[in-house]
Amino acid sequence: MTVILERITPATSPPPPTAAPPRAARLVLTPKTALSGQLDGAWWPRSRDLATELPALVAALAEPWGRITRVTVNPTRWPVVPHKVSVAEHTVHVGWFAEQDPDKLILLSYTVGRWDLLVVPPQTSPAAAARLMAAAAVPGSVLTARALIAAEAVIGRRPDLRSREDAWESEGGARASDIGSLARLPVGPLSAGAWW
Repeated sequence: MTVILERITPATSPPPPTAAPPRAARLVLTPKTALSGQLDGAWWPRSRDLATELPALVAALAEPWGRITRVTVNPTRWPVVPHKVSVAEHTVHVGWFAEQDPDKLILLSYTVGRWDLLVVPPQTSPAAAARLMAAAAVPGSVLTARALIAAEAVIGRRPDLRSREDAWESEGGARASDIGSLARLPVGPLSAGAWW
């Protein structure tokens, strides 16, 4: 008996689509100094989806801060707060506290410590986000996340400040921040009886 084997090659098909690489976290950290402030930097997520946004943030912080194990947020700014988020080779536990500043994210590591980041709202314009991130990264700053967001709201409503910045940018200059120049303007209460 004769057996004839015939090899049939499958039609050439395109390779399966690969997942798009994760986008880098938009993040600025306070330089390491002896001055400790209210914030350790700022994070500008692209959306209010923690399950999507946290992996890139935690991965970006792995080298400077070590393994992040827990994150806390205020639920007023996040529509869904998952209990756990998978990040690379570990799980980050996510908690929420209504008493926490709604514009702040707290990151915890068992071995290294705690860090507080200003969360720049995703819909913020690039110029406003740059001002907020620069202000949040000032070493030794006593400004809270809430105070920075309130100050930016004032800048956004002040057309004279916006037009000066736009003129400066159009002439090739770069402006760090208006936060310092607004320190004398009353924005709102920071603590019991104290005004900014």
